[in-house]
Amino acid sequence: MSSSVSLSTTSTRWDARLWGVLLTVSIVIGLDALDVSMVGVALPAIQADLGLSTNALQWVVSGYVLGYGGLLLLGGRTADLLGRRRVFLVAVAVFALASLLGGVVDDGALLIASRFIKGLAAAFTAPAALSIITTTFQEGPARNKAISIFAVFGASGYSAGLVFSGLLTEVGWRWTFLLPAPIALIAFAAAWKLIPSYEREAGRGYDFPGAITGAAGSLLLVFGVVEAPEIGWAAPRTLITFVVALALLVTFVLIEKRSAHPLLRLGILRSGPLARANLGGALFFGAYIGFQFVVMLYLQRVLGWSALQTALGFLPAALIVAFGSPRIEPLIDRVGTPRTIFAGVVAHVLGYALFLRIDEHSGYAGFVLPSMILLGIGFTLAFSSLNIQGTAGVADNEQGLAGGLLNTSLQVGGAIGLAVVTAVLTANGGREASPAALLTGLTPALSVVTGIAVLGLLIAISGLVARKRPAEEPVPEGDLLALAD
Repeated sequence: MSSSVSLSTTSTRWDARLWGVLLTVSIVIGLDALDVSMVGVALPAIQADLGLSTNALQWVVSGYVLGYGGLLLLGGRTADLLGRRRVFLVAVAVFALASLLGGVVDDGALLIASRFIKGLAAAFTAPAALSIITTTFQEGPARNKAISIFAVFGASGYSAGLVFSGLLTEVGWRWTFLLPAPIALIAFAAAWKLIPSYEREAGRGYDFPGAITGAAGSLLLVFGVVEAPEIGWAAPRTLITFVVALALLVTFVLIEKRSAHPLLRLGILRSGPLARANLGGALFFGAYIGFQFVVMLYLQRVLGWSALQTALGFLPAALIVAFGSPRIEPLIDRVGTPRTIFAGVVAHVLGYALFLRIDEHSGYAGFVLPSMILLGIGFTLAFSSLNIQGTAGVADNEQGLAGGLLNTSLQVGGAIGLAVVTAVLTANGGREASPAALLTGLTPALSVVTGIAVLGLLIAISGLVARKRPAEEPVPEGDLLALAD
């Protein structure tokens, strides 16, 4: 029997070690999220110091997204097969070393390589961290409370990255890379001491053909999405990338259907709540990442705000998430995840729609702040609920897979959302336009963001409808496995 059983609990009153496990993995997921956003404000300083071209500069950000979004599924299944604690520790150590490397290099190619390695490490830490929580805290109020706290660190880490990037860039851009390193090393030491060993799956082989085709297909898909706005969606290189990625992913599905030990057991996708959490999460995060990009351009290029002022403009949303997410668990227990997801998505749709009112002289209090408040409320309601719904009813030996699927959906959804919004913006005025012309381009981009959020709202509504039908109630673990096999 796994040693995790002695640590597992159904109670919401936890001892020091349980809190230690939860906070350790939550800090790491916060670092993963922080690293996605923290480099953005430092990009002009990096470009000036290292002499990077604009195309090379985007890969300082995109390199991380490529490693993170492209390998999450592989990272989740690896945690199930090789052991969650082992995978988590190795990945955190690699993340810390890559952070140090990024802070000291003087070559653009090495900097981009360090970002890719950090993204790769995050692709293994994120699903391992979530599966450690879902196998330590049993399904129900205890797990809901733990995931709500976990979600605080993820959402707040992303927002905190925006603020820290503004502060640290004033000192030197290298600090935006160096800051995560000591925090990751502290988390490594805590994980080594507190996280128990989990038995890996007995008698399972390794699906190497599935791992190769799945990882290659995912990486190429994310690579194509990231590059398309820069080189053109109809460019031959873009089309070839997507065709090869599609071929690899189709091959991956065929391999998984025939493999005795699949990397991705396709039957897990037959769970309606899990499928809705993944699709809804992709749309939810895609709309938000696109909106954040638009708002940053608007505040800095149209209103003339500094990088630090822009970062602080997002602070109200971050504070609502930080204070609200730890307190959302009783509401989720009472009304269920479909209703809280629906309410959160409605808040985001309203926030995006309100932002369509902006002009060249819009004040923060009357135009920007209402959207930030609604975004904070929406994240508080929906983000924890999506994490809970995306892992509910899944056997312990597939929690890493479920976590990897959900995080893949969020990251790929964010990459696609940003790419689509960037393409629309470029087609309607471009990123180098004057403030007035840029504002003209921002309106259709904001409309696309709102449209993506409305699609997410339709998924949320389908969850409410399905919840009323007995056949669509969340499937118990045993029934889910029986259905899939």
